[in-house]
Amino acid sequence: MLTCEICGEELMLEEDMKTHLLLSHLENDMHCPLCSLAGVSFNELSFHISTAHPEEHTNATCFSGSSKTKNVAISDRRMAQTSKSFASGNSCDSSGEAITSRVHADSGQTGKNNSPHAESFWLKARLKESCPKPSTSCCKETVTGNKSDHTKEEQFFCPMCSMVCSSPFILQEHVELHLQDQHSDQTSFINEAPEFFVYVVAENTDCDLKLAIQLQHEEEQKRRQEEAWQEKENFKKLQRRFGVGGGGGGYRQQMERSMEKAVASGRLTSAEFHSKKADMMESLASGMDDGSTRTQGITRALCDYYQTGGKDCAHVWLSADTDHYSSSVGDKGWGCGYRNFQMLLSSLQRIDTYASILQDRTVPCIPRIQGMIEEAWREGLDPQGASHFNQRLKGTRAWIGATEIYVLLTSLGVSGHIIDFHQSTGADGTHPKLFDWVKQYFCQSSQSGRLLPRLIQTNLPPLYLQHQGHSRSIVGLEQRKNGEVCLLLLDPGSSAEGIRKLLSRDFISTAVRLIRRFPRNLKHHQYQLVAAQGVLSAEEKQAQIFNSKILRAERIP
Repeated sequence: MLTCEICGEELMLEEDMKTHLLLSHLENDMHCPLCSLAGVSFNELSFHISTAHPEEHTNATCFSGSSKTKNVAISDRRMAQTSKSFASGNSCDSSGEAITSRVHADSGQTGKNNSPHAESFWLKARLKESCPKPSTSCCKETVTGNKSDHTKEEQFFCPMCSMVCSSPFILQEHVELHLQDQHSDQTSFINEAPEFFVYVVAENTDCDLKLAIQLQHEEEQKRRQEEAWQEKENFKKLQRRFGVGGGGGGYRQQMERSMEKAVASGRLTSAEFHSKKADMMESLASGMDDGSTRTQGITRALCDYYQTGGKDCAHVWLSADTDHYSSSVGDKGWGCGYRNFQMLLSSLQRIDTYASILQDRTVPCIPRIQGMIEEAWREGLDPQGASHFNQRLKGTRAWIGATEIYVLLTSLGVSGHIIDFHQSTGADGTHPKLFDWVKQYFCQSSQSGRLLPRLIQTNLPPLYLQHQGHSRSIVGLEQRKNGEVCLLLLDPGSSAEGIRKLLSRDFISTAVRLIRRFPRNLKHHQYQLVAAQGVLSAEEKQAQIFNSKILRAERIP
C-alpha cells in the first residue's frame, strides 16, 4: 500500500501513484511556501525544503499550492499545459537549448535516476536556471554543508496574470505559456465549430462569385452600349458627309465641281469640260443614264472562263446577264445603292418574267432614281422611310439602302423580299447562314435528283447585298472541291477599267479573284439581302403598299 506524501491518499500500485501525483499535484503550481522558488517538480521541491530550510523540514509538508492557496491566479488549463510540458522532459533555458529532465516523477520511468545525487544534480540545474546571476541579481545563495541562505532581492510580475517570478527567464517561459494557451484556444474554437467556418467561407465565396458575375455583366452591357453609340456616331458622320443636307447639293452639283477641279488642275480642258457638262444635262433631262460607267457582257465572260478555268471549283452558279455600273465623280462616296439598283434593273429587263412590265423602262440615272423613290413614297409606300428623308431625295447626297430598293421594286410591280442577317452565325464574326441562303437561292432553278453540272447558268436576277456604309450585287456563287463556298460580287466602287479586265481572256483569271468573297471576308455585324421574286398583280401591289406602313424582314437566325 502506497501513501501520497502530499495529500495522504493510499493507492495499491506504483503506476497509480504516479498517475495520482501527475494529475492531482504536478498539474498544479509547485512553489516553495518559504521562499519565491516555483515551477519545480515535487521531488525537487522536497529536496529544496530539506536543504534550504532544514529547520522547517520536520513540520513542513509541501502542498502543490495547489491552486487552492490562491497564491497563483492561473487557470487549471494553463497549469495543465505547464505540468505536461515539464513532465514531457523538455524545458528551455534562456539560450533556447533543450534541457531534458530525468526526475522519476516527471519522466515516467520507474527505477531510473531516482537517487539523491540525481535529484541534487537536476535541482541545482533548476535553481541555477531560476537564479542565473546569484552574485549580482535576484538571489544570493550561500551553502555551508547542508545549509543554505536564500534571500529574495527582486521580483518579476507577469503582465498577464498575478504570477510572481524570481527571474526574468522564468517569467519569459511563463509568458510564452500564456501565448501558447491563447493559440490553443483559437485552434480549439476552430476545431470545435468547423461548420461555422465552412459556412462563412462558402458564404463569402458565393458573394464573391455573384459580385464577379454582376461586374462582368455590367462591363459587357457597357461595352455593347459604347459599340452601339460609336456605330451610331460613325453613321451620323457619314450621313453628314454624304447624306441629307450634306451640303453642296446632289449629283449635278458634285459633278460640276469635280469637273471644275479637273480643269483647274489641268487634267481636263475647257472644251472637254463643256462637252461633258452638255452630256450630263442631256442625261438629266431624259432621265436615262449616259452609260459612261457601264460594262456589259460580264456574265457571258464568266461562263466562258468556267468552261475551261477554275479547276478547283466543283460547281458554279451564275445569275442572269447583268451589267456593271461603277460610281462616277458625280456620286462618289454615296451612290452605291443607286448603282446596284441599276445593275439589278439591267438584269430584270433581260428576264422574260419581268420584261413584260419593264419593256418601256430604261436604266435611269441617279437623279431619276431619286425621283422614282419620292413618287413611291407619295403612293403610300414606306411612310417611315419617307419621314426619315423628309420626303425628299432629289438634289441631295442621301444614301439609300435595302428598304429603298424594296420600295423601288414594289413601285415597278416586282415582288421584293428583304432578308435580315442581324447577327453573325459563325466563328470570328462570320455569316455562314448568309452563304447557305444564297446557295439555296441559286439552286432553286436546278432540277432535283439529277447530277449537277459543274456550271449552272440560271435565269435568276442578282441579289442586292447591303451592310452599313456600302452595298454590292451578288451575281454568282462558287463551291470549291473542299466544300468551301464563296460569293461572286460586283462592286460599284470598282472602276470600269478594272471590271473590264473580266472581258479579257488574258486577265480574267486574275480579275475573278477580285470579285470572290469568302466567309472570312464578310464580317460586318449585320447584312441585308433584297431578292426579286416574281411579279405583283394590282391587288398584291396595293396590299404591299398597305403592309409597308411597317416594313418587316425575314430575320435569320
